[in-house]
Amino acid sequence: MNHLSLIIKREYLTKVKNKSFIIMTVLSPIIIIALIAVVGYLSQLNNNKQRSISILDESGLVESIFKSTENTNYVILNEISLDDAKKQVEKKEQYGLLHISKGETIDQVLEGIKFYSKDTPSITLMEGLESKLERKFTDLKLQEQGVDIEKLKSSEAKISIAQESFLGEKTSKIDNVVKLIFGGLAGYMLFMFIIIYGNMIMRSVIEEKTSRIIEVIISSVKPVQLMLGKIIGTSLAGITQFIIWIILGGVLMTVVSAIFGINMTEMQAPQQELMQQAMEAQGADMKIQSLMSAIYHLPLTNLVIMFLLFFIGGYLLYSSLYAAIGAAVDNETDTQQFMLPILMPLILAVYVGIFTVIEDPHGTVSTVFSFIPFTSPVVMLMRIPFGVPIWQQVVSVLLLIATFMFTVWFAAKIYRVGILMYGKKPSYKELYKWLKY
Repeated sequence: MNHLSLIIKREYLTKVKNKSFIIMTVLSPIIIIALIAVVGYLSQLNNNKQRSISILDESGLVESIFKSTENTNYVILNEISLDDAKKQVEKKEQYGLLHISKGETIDQVLEGIKFYSKDTPSITLMEGLESKLERKFTDLKLQEQGVDIEKLKSSEAKISIAQESFLGEKTSKIDNVVKLIFGGLAGYMLFMFIIIYGNMIMRSVIEEKTSRIIEVIISSVKPVQLMLGKIIGTSLAGITQFIIWIILGGVLMTVVSAIFGINMTEMQAPQQELMQQAMEAQGADMKIQSLMSAIYHLPLTNLVIMFLLFFIGGYLLYSSLYAAIGAAVDNETDTQQFMLPILMPLILAVYVGIFTVIEDPHGTVSTVFSFIPFTSPVVMLMRIPFGVPIWQQVVSVLLLIATFMFTVWFAAKIYRVGILMYGKKPSYKELYKWLKY
């Protein structure tokens, strides 16, 4: 394979010097950061918007629960009729008017709660108001029935079941969520890399085949060398592009934040107020500590090493199939009939990873699919954070490597015949015959 390094170099330089490659490498992070900046700017505009809401509480039961916040100002109205309150709110162009009418019983008061506004009010705002009123009126109804609210609240029991393995390893629900996120990101990155750069390899083969350059190249290079050179060279170009995206994206993010004053880390959702209330109720400090502890206890070294091995092995495995498809057809339109058998294992792997690994990472389904080479790069990466024995990881990697070597041999058989075939879309039967040549 003395020509392999030359082919890799040629493929790499051809890709990185291509005008469309250079343009997309530069433009892609600019477009993405521009979109993020626009979203961040619009989000800040929305968050900085002050809403003034008047409260007309004729019942005199709940006006004390409305405390103004940074973005919402509550104005308490007293000794004014509903009609005058409406006119006042409309004249001052306030966001709306919340009216709580009188009633002999709490149930009657509940039936008379209305919100008046010029336009349709925000769903999030209405949920916040309803949440405040529900808590207050629940306490009032309990008091009406002779229940001591303080005793009731002090008697509430909050359960958080501690989790520990027989070996003494402590875990929690947050640990499982963090593990799933890390594993899911690793599997998703591999999935997207295969789709994007696998197609790049396929198009490269089709271009050289249709331009007849391949006939000259194949006279001095073995088909398997040419195919491997294309796969590795294109992969290196893809990695180069990916690294440039990360560096350029980080620089642009910093520049945009500094020039336009958009703090990406403080982009707030419209539901911020509700989320803050929920976190306060559930003990946010404890949850943050649990989250940091979960990240700290992740097997990061194991994850990084296995991510590289499965990432490289899985990408090379599928890239060889993409190269074989590119050699078998004359244009991208004809590739559709061969794409489904390649994409199905990847889609199945993502499905198994999301819907099975999270529930039972060491179950039969998760374990079996983490050994099948066409699904193991995704499924095993999602299982590893949950604690997979090293021998299982090693066996899975060896099976992946062995399958890659077989797939290269299989794809080279199709490649050496397909790259010289023109004008006819092959069937699966013809591809089978090519394997015998």
